[in-house]
Amino acid sequence: MSERPYDVLVVGELNADILLTGDVTPEFGQVEKLIDDFDILVGSSSGIFAAGAARMGLRVLFSSCVGDDLLGHFLVEALAEAGVDTTHVRIDPAVKTGATVLLSRGQDRAMLTYLGAIAAVGPEDVREEWYAQARHLHVASPFLLARLRPVMRDMMRCAHEAGATTSLDTNWDPAGRWEIDDLLEHLDVFLPNTAEALAISGRETVEEAMEVLGSRTRVLAVKAGAEGAYGAERGAAGVVRMPAQAVQPVDTTGAGDTFDAGFLGGWLRGQPLEECLALGAVAGALTTTQPGGLNGQPTYEEARALARRVKG
Repeated sequence: MSERPYDVLVVGELNADILLTGDVTPEFGQVEKLIDDFDILVGSSSGIFAAGAARMGLRVLFSSCVGDDLLGHFLVEALAEAGVDTTHVRIDPAVKTGATVLLSRGQDRAMLTYLGAIAAVGPEDVREEWYAQARHLHVASPFLLARLRPVMRDMMRCAHEAGATTSLDTNWDPAGRWEIDDLLEHLDVFLPNTAEALAISGRETVEEAMEVLGSRTRVLAVKAGAEGAYGAERGAAGVVRMPAQAVQPVDTTGAGDTFDAGFLGGWLRGQPLEECLALGAVAGALTTTQPGGLNGQPTYEEARALARRVKG
């Protein structure tokens, strides 16, 4: 696809997901309730995306920070096994690896996150020469990466100056401020879900949100879960709607990040918007059929075969 050694550069968070499964609601007052199962898995938007992109056949360089502990070493080994270049994941003995406890119930989940090493990821974890080594820079979780956030705009500018394209998945803003105007300046592909698109745009409908956000970026893909996805390109008329791949969901963790990997797996191969949306919809749906963000992630050929059916 390119003479550059990498297709995608990701600098972001890497934390573990402690996944609890069961139809229960936690209750204080020392009330003990039983769950059906649990697992410890690779979490984080950046980490799950990186693994999904590698699974889609993209060459991925990943930089992050973890603690010098069992979870940290587990995460680095798991991403390396998924085909991600983890050479530049920094191991910092001064911090604990971040972790998210998730209670999953069908298509919904509740999350509690300990930032740990997530808050340690900073400007020192990205090198300027990397921008010329990758075709694309993917930025995620600006609201969690407090130390990296001030340089994200410059990261995207440097990527553009080096001839690379850029994408952004904000994920949720716990503070509710949704301040990303500076990140749109050098953005090629914007990948919010419907809730994020509404919050960022300040609009009440997806159509209105897409009109606002679509005017500010080259390509917009809005993830709508079981309803599929919506896409728009600057200068093109209308919105492309892609239905979801029909599956029986087990756990929705990481579905949006795997959608991103599927979408960009097509986009970086020069596929049209409709094909990219179908690849994203298929990839995101398949990963919900198994617990955890990495399990169920398809290859490019697997996703492409199913995408033909989704497009009809």
